[in-house]
Amino acid sequence: MSTTDTVLLYVITVVLSIFFLFGIVVLIAILKLIASVKRVVLRAEDVIDSVESATEIFKNTEGRLALFKLIRNIVKVTKKARKGK
Repeated sequence: MSTTDTVLLYVITVVLSIFFLFGIVVLIAILKLIASVKRVVLRAEDVIDSVESATEIFKNTEGRLALFKLIRNIVKVTKKARKGK
């Protein structure tokens, strides 16, 4: 092997090593990003469930005796939540 071939081999080896290291760093960053997105989605689902139960409470509470209907709906939702657990 000539000197030119050896130098070219070293340059290609260094470039390939840097490429692999960079790829590993990018892969780790992507995995962390995916984990954080999963946590955000789980929290969003909890918020949506909370909002849905709140809308169930306020559903059908218009008109006369709205306060009593509201209390009745709260009781229904809590009973339904207890049965589900």
